Amino acid sequence: MPTFSNPVIAGFHPDPSVCRVGPDFYLVTSSFEYFPGVPIFHSRDLVHWRPIGHVLTRKSQLDLHRMRASGGIYAPTIRHARGRFYVITTHVWGGGNFFVTAKRPEGPWSEPVWLDADGIDPSLSFVDDKVYYTRNGKGSDFDHPVIVQAPLDVKTGKLLGRPRPIWAGTGGIWPEAPHLYKVGTTYYLMIAEGGTGYGHTEIIARSSAPFGPFDACPSNPVVTHRDRPRHPIQALGHADLVELSDGTWWAVLLGIRPKNGRHHHLGRETFLSGVTWTRDGWPVIGDHGRIELEMPRPALDAAPVPLRERDDFDDPKLDPVWSFLRNPYPRDWSLRARPGFLRLIGSRVTLDDVDSPALVVRRQQHFDLRCRTSLDFSPSRTHEEAGLTVRANESFHYDLAIQLGESGREAVLRSRVRGVSRILARHPLGEGPIEIELSATAERYTFRAGPTDALGTLGSLPTRNLCTERIQASGQNHFTGTCIGLYATGNGRPSASPADFDWFDYRPL
Repeated sequence: MPTFSNPVIAGFHPDPSVCRVGPDFYLVTSSFEYFPGVPIFHSRDLVHWRPIGHVLTRKSQLDLHRMRASGGIYAPTIRHARGRFYVITTHVWGGGNFFVTAKRPEGPWSEPVWLDADGIDPSLSFVDDKVYYTRNGKGSDFDHPVIVQAPLDVKTGKLLGRPRPIWAGTGGIWPEAPHLYKVGTTYYLMIAEGGTGYGHTEIIARSSAPFGPFDACPSNPVVTHRDRPRHPIQALGHADLVELSDGTWWAVLLGIRPKNGRHHHLGRETFLSGVTWTRDGWPVIGDHGRIELEMPRPALDAAPVPLRERDDFDDPKLDPVWSFLRNPYPRDWSLRARPGFLRLIGSRVTLDDVDSPALVVRRQQHFDLRCRTSLDFSPSRTHEEAGLTVRANESFHYDLAIQLGESGREAVLRSRVRGVSRILARHPLGEGPIEIELSATAERYTFRAGPTDALGTLGSLPTRNLCTERIQASGQNHFTGTCIGLYATGNGRPSASPADFDWFDYRPL
């Protein structure tokens, strides 16, 4: 039997939601403090996904000015109905729930239509010629909200009544991420419980009416690995279902792949599983709620998407794999100032600030990889720097910086952990363009810099310092994953020296 490999979208791509339009599938994930918001993917086989852009591409749609790390856009849902695409999501600490629409998944998407600000994880269901708005909401216990729902007029953006409770789940903490489906004459309400960590689960209930009462599945949870602590996949949940044209069903869901014990640094990723139905009408996801790294593939023609290993920055727009940290300042970056190069000009903002430095990042999607970039940068002041960073958030990142030292230009390896920065190594550089290389394994990052074919090794640092568990142990929320970025900064002052990146290689090993 043909199989596929999980995850189907690796790296920091959590909270997946999927819809089908004929033979085409579209999927969106959370983006938090990164801009543009809500990456959107296309597939013909549910296994291979091609990034086609972002839903929220304008500041008028998504204002992330000085948004705290792991704030911003949580858990979008995508649906297609009545000839339009709909994406509904929450801007946490930025306005609450809203939806946008588009005729084409590539956009342009509309301005936000704001709904009630309470609760997270909104979903839309188009059934019975009606639209239902479903999300989690306040309950009697802060750690135990309930699922609430109201009819919605998507033409006017008005709720047709106050959201009212429809289900409180099965008793696990944080009932959230609801999706309502109608299968035949039955309404199914699927939600996550247990938080997004190692106790994560997915549960389901059903009713003969969209507002219940809902009866819980006797085999709940329908997905969890909380009882498989040694399995390579953990924290499964936050699922969405899609029906194929042949009547079979599939689920996308998030999970993590811990390394070095129960530590994960790539973030929450998108997994796929088949769904079967019992004789008495309950869905079974995977092998009775268990998901594997290799699973039977859908009965669809394979449609592989080749990995673009080199970006020459020749296109007029950045490739969809790239993101900014919050809304970028227009002066800080350009693809036109020097054609064929990504130009970054450092501002006062640094990588340690809750702001938007001159920085573009892509998600780390493989444990074992080699990244390399060519940088033309001649700092004229000691405060100017540019280079490559591996970022978890402002308090946790590793940087290989090109600076002007006492004896001329040099490469500097810097570690920032728990908000404390340390210089670990310096390496002298001559004049002219240099290359920076990052090699990664599941345990270590190794940094090198120098002229082509003469790179010097500055040092190796543990991936574990950038993992979610370490960051949360420091008292910070952390819902994203490691990103690899190209940056420039003036360290508190504007920089006059441009940093020109000729190309960037991303090659799994």
